[in-house]
Amino acid sequence: MPSPSPTNGPTGRLTSELASKFARIALGHVTREYPNKLDHVLDGSGDARGPRDLHPIFFGSFDWHSCVHGYWLLASLLRREPAIPEAAAIRTLFDDAFTPENVAGEVAYLARPSSRGFERPYGWGWLLKLQAELMTHDAPWAATNQPLAAAFAERFRDFLPKASYPIRTGVHSSTAFAIALAQDYAAAAGDAALTALFAEKARAWYLADRDAPAWEPSGDDFLSATLMEAECLRRLLTPGEFAPWLKAFLPRAAQRQPASLFTPATVSDRSDGKIAHLDGLNFSRAWCWREIAATLPPSDPLAAVAEEAAQAHMAASLAHVAGDYMGEHWLASFALLALTAGELIG
Repeated sequence: MPSPSPTNGPTGRLTSELASKFARIALGHVTREYPNKLDHVLDGSGDARGPRDLHPIFFGSFDWHSCVHGYWLLASLLRREPAIPEAAAIRTLFDDAFTPENVAGEVAYLARPSSRGFERPYGWGWLLKLQAELMTHDAPWAATNQPLAAAFAERFRDFLPKASYPIRTGVHSSTAFAIALAQDYAAAAGDAALTALFAEKARAWYLADRDAPAWEPSGDDFLSATLMEAECLRRLLTPGEFAPWLKAFLPRAAQRQPASLFTPATVSDRSDGKIAHLDGLNFSRAWCWREIAATLPPSDPLAAVAEEAAQAHMAASLAHVAGDYMGEHWLASFALLALTAGELIG
């Protein structure tokens, strides 16, 4: 196992120094409008508008969903490390961003007929993950943003009954990732019906899966299709249900098989936006392994193996959250998921 680096501490956990670094990174991009990759359907020439005009809050960070989880990153850091030097700037940013007028603008965009599939399902999950975080703060942000959160929760309610099949990918279309994030909102909001919907669909999609071959990564994965399925079910099954399912799904994991899940991805060109996804894959595997390890009893041999795998994946990518904008506009969010995985909060 690689030795811990000075930047990630002895166990690869969040420090105030790292929180400050991540906050500076996110403050530098959540209001950076260009370059920008829009998910936008033009119904006519009048729809040829810029990001800030289309999205009063989430116009930065290269794309809408990255801006959303950039705000999640900042809110999470503010809660976890409220004394960082960037705290005042974060609060000012949120006060300016989360106004009734701005939220109404984001909601209005969703009402366009051409926006029916906007950011499905990745952005849906991240927006609800953000809302769950905002609800932990003594500030008006969550109440102000609730109409937007409610609109995305309703999209899950409308879409999931029609989704006959899961989307088993390592990119934005992953249904397991979206449901895992959105469940944080359902739990925080006490929305038992939404949780039941997520659980029903996840069971239908994944519960019969056995002996996962883990054919990954593909060349632009930033999620582990295999481990995200496990993490999704971990959040929705009881521990008594999850443990035997995991043993059937990854029966040789304690022996570090399939080997692909224990081998950090190599990133050959971090200036290439798609290849840079592989740093995110390393973080997402670390996140999932740590969450799984925290669920297992200490006597389970997989617990230590999973933590070792998490640290190896963290060590491969933590030094690369900044440096090129293709990774810098999003990677710190995934690093934070991994750094804080398995804790009682977040």
